[in-house]
Amino acid sequence: MSTPEAVGLSSDRLNRIETFLKGKYIDTGKLPCALTQVWRRGQLAYTSVLGSADVERGKPLKADGLFRIYSMTKPVTSIAFMMLVEEGLVSLDDPVHRFIPAWRDQGVFVAGVQGAFQTKRTAEPMRMLDLLRHTSGLTYGFQQRTNVDAAYRKLKLDGIDSEGGLQGYVDALGTVPLEFSPGEAWNYSVSTDVLGYLVETISGMPFDVFLKTRIFDPLKMVDTGFFVPESQRGRFTACYALTPSGKVVLQDDPEKSRFLSDPMVKSGGGGLVSTADDYMRFCRMLLNGGQLDGVRLLSPKTIKLMTMNHLPGGKELVHLSKSLFSEAVFEGLGFGLGFAVTIDQARTKNLGSLGEYFWGGMASTAFWIDPVEDLAVVFMTQLMPSTSYPIRRELRTLVYSAFTESAA
Repeated sequence: MSTPEAVGLSSDRLNRIETFLKGKYIDTGKLPCALTQVWRRGQLAYTSVLGSADVERGKPLKADGLFRIYSMTKPVTSIAFMMLVEEGLVSLDDPVHRFIPAWRDQGVFVAGVQGAFQTKRTAEPMRMLDLLRHTSGLTYGFQQRTNVDAAYRKLKLDGIDSEGGLQGYVDALGTVPLEFSPGEAWNYSVSTDVLGYLVETISGMPFDVFLKTRIFDPLKMVDTGFFVPESQRGRFTACYALTPSGKVVLQDDPEKSRFLSDPMVKSGGGGLVSTADDYMRFCRMLLNGGQLDGVRLLSPKTIKLMTMNHLPGGKELVHLSKSLFSEAVFEGLGFGLGFAVTIDQARTKNLGSLGEYFWGGMASTAFWIDPVEDLAVVFMTQLMPSTSYPIRRELRTLVYSAFTESAA
């Protein structure tokens, strides 16, 4: 770990992060814990570990705590898929039905309910690009916005509880119409779970095995996986939820959690457990253009492509979205191949840089990568939903306010 001053940061100003988080969120009980890491110019410049891993049992959080990262799984799955693209096994413009033939005639919702849907043909086929950028027409059942969402809930199409593994999940998903024709809108969805299935199908390797052998082991992400091994259960954090009345309640007991056993469906959209150290290694690989410590996963050209705005017409996320939920709520953002990306800095009303990219998880975890400033930040906590507090915007302000040297 370097001194912050050696990498263009102020120690005094970085210390505001811990003071702020402790005073506003930890001491008040709004968040159970907070683990922050700031990496800049090849050095870990700042780390802070606050609060409790398990409030009920009085266990303090430690730096090696294991967290449910939920949708921070999505960038990992997207990287896995792009590794197959680089190998020539699949292309971004390939129709999804090339590998899921049963989806060839999947229609778009017009009217009706599960078992009696009326549909119309899609204007364009769903392509791999649509899955990566969430323009596929798929959805999430928890949005509770349409009859299609209701069908997802009825069929348990959350990417976790479905029977029959990934194959059974994709088969069931194909029986429900799309919410819109692919490419016409943006909707936060199970698209990345489908990418996980495609990684498994195209590579001929179980999805979890692919991630372990092709990403986690090479990057030395030793604590990342789809469940917590018995030997590591003492490091697993409790997860909490903010109720509509404003009370924080235990949502997932670390001694009874479903994350303690190997899941039937390996969710590429939200199934991973990880540590701050592990996820920072993933971020460093991205920041370094696809390689870390002599191990290359992707070409820098592929990372560059993934972090461009791929939304149709170059539109902003807020203009194309039909979703009731997103891990990105600011203006000025586009969406790439697995990440939100800043395309108009002024409109975000945030400190940051043009071209930075990021995402977050349902339990309020977050990361962002700023290639302009050679910066990566990882934030871990365990509170649902991620919209409970403006912690991500506040953390950006605190980190960038600590800069003493800027590249732009």
